[in-house]
Amino acid sequence: MRFLTSLIFCAIAPAGLSAEVSVERGEYLVRGPAGCGNCHTPQTPTGPDMANEFGGMMVEKNPAFEAWAVNITPASRIADWSDDELARAIREGIRPDGSVIGPPMPIGLYRGLSDDDLYSIVAFMRTVAPSDHETPMSTYNIPLPPAYGPPIESVSAPERGVSVEYGEYLAGPVAHCVECHTPFGEKGPMLDTHLGAGGFEFHGPWGTSVAPNITSHEDGLAGYSDDELKTMITKGMRPDGSRMLPPMGYPHYAMMTAGDLDAVVMYLRTLPPLPDAK
Repeated sequence: MRFLTSLIFCAIAPAGLSAEVSVERGEYLVRGPAGCGNCHTPQTPTGPDMANEFGGMMVEKNPAFEAWAVNITPASRIADWSDDELARAIREGIRPDGSVIGPPMPIGLYRGLSDDDLYSIVAFMRTVAPSDHETPMSTYNIPLPPAYGPPIESVSAPERGVSVEYGEYLAGPVAHCVECHTPFGEKGPMLDTHLGAGGFEFHGPWGTSVAPNITSHEDGLAGYSDDELKTMITKGMRPDGSRMLPPMGYPHYAMMTAGDLDAVVMYLRTLPPLPDAK
């Protein structure tokens, strides 16, 4: 009955949510710009293990934490969470037992997910194939905050379209581009002072990759055309033909609509260069 209710979510949406809530919208976001499976699907040296899609994988191990992206299919520990509990875990980083979800889950950005998009994601996640893939709980050597901010009442998204405002929404709360491409300080990504400056290292079956500068700095995006940027984002290929490394979710970004991709590039062009950004 629980999953049947979720399947007809768009027909009987919670109070305050609009007709924009739908499984179809959720699938577009999860498999497209949000790229949830990029972290929550086991990775191999040749790509994701789609037999265990959304079954969880190890994300990052460093002196601060050993973080695992857990199984988020209907067969996982979230199976008994209500839709509101799952939505709160995604947007506020608070589990039903009151515990806090730690980094690198970009809760600070997910707090900006609109109500409609958030509940569309929840509705779609109830429909994915179950996986019995198991991952351990993450461990942290740094203190986690009691919360990432006050409880969220409601969030509205900007009007969809090719605009800087909607591109910022996609590159922030949805695709969290600025999370990975901003250096981390003692309290997490330095979004207030080094937005998009790059430098964070990712470790995985591919080796080590470093998130590049995505500001308008000469060592960032200034030297690339819009078409070149789109190819890099969606295909992981530089203008010289060389391949870019994971964990950037190129296959997910390739699912974006042309308009959404245009909006993201339009927004990235507005990121100011930093004097010390390389």
